[in-house]
Amino acid sequence: MHRLILLLLSFFCTTVTFSQEKTFQNEFGFRSDNDAYLAIAQDHYYTNGLFITFRHAIAPQRNLSTYRKKTWEAEAGQYMYNAYSGDTERLQEIDRPFAAYLYGGLKMNWFTNKESHFQAALQIGTIGPKAYGREAQETLHKAVGFYAIHGWEYQVNNETGFNSSFNYSKLLTRSGKNDLILNSYLNLGNTFSGGGLGVLYRTGNINPIFSSAIYNSRISNSSSDSSAKRESFFYARPFLNFVAYNATIQGGMFRPDKGPAIFKPNRLLFSQELGYMYSKNRWTFNFSVTFQTKELKEQIESHQYGSASIYYRFN
Repeated sequence: MHRLILLLLSFFCTTVTFSQEKTFQNEFGFRSDNDAYLAIAQDHYYTNGLFITFRHAIAPQRNLSTYRKKTWEAEAGQYMYNAYSGDTERLQEIDRPFAAYLYGGLKMNWFTNKESHFQAALQIGTIGPKAYGREAQETLHKAVGFYAIHGWEYQVNNETGFNSSFNYSKLLTRSGKNDLILNSYLNLGNTFSGGGLGVLYRTGNINPIFSSAIYNSRISNSSSDSSAKRESFFYARPFLNFVAYNATIQGGMFRPDKGPAIFKPNRLLFSQELGYMYSKNRWTFNFSVTFQTKELKEQIESHQYGSASIYYRFN
């Protein structure tokens, strides 16, 4: 009888503890990009992306007047690009280089009480055969019964990439369940260099920038932080991008022999992301569609792809 009472008390205390838990220090999850998600029978250009991320909230300092929250994250991922067709046997048919970018990186995030966000990131990666784009795509196509792949024999050559990025966001206005946020970024590196400016519009149940899933800021190392409430919203993110260098199109910046099929990118690229995000307690789910203009003038048509992600928070 005493054992039964102790067991029930233990279960009750555990249940209360979990029900009262409002903050989580860590987050782990996946994001997958693929044009096949749109079910419009296309498989080209930015054809696949897979990313694994771990995030951790840093313990708050005594003075919280400037920064509401700080987090860091580690990420590994692979971008994969094809020509108009993944079954391209002739060099003359390639309208966008076959290329992959495999990388690992670290990011640091700062969130302020006035709802601004700054991120600094460093990546080390590679393009070319060492990025294993051919192997990854052939394995995927065999697994799902897609067509045989041809064209990777013309991919860009190997080059190690050292890349950095800086992102800044700032709340412009909020009214009820709608807000508008300024977004900007700068990329510096021998794989990707350029910048962009855009806005993020959200409508629905939204949290401030410092506790919103769309900025991956629902984690916290403060037990008194209860700002991460349930979110359910639609969003739109138009962006104007300037491309200074893109090694997946131009080949390695410091390689004299860049590859058999390389091109000059369009300097201005417009993209529009439309999506829905849901986040509550430990989980975040997101699905979005991105439309973008042609990356280079030789490209047969513009491109669009889908993105799905799931993240789990824990202590």
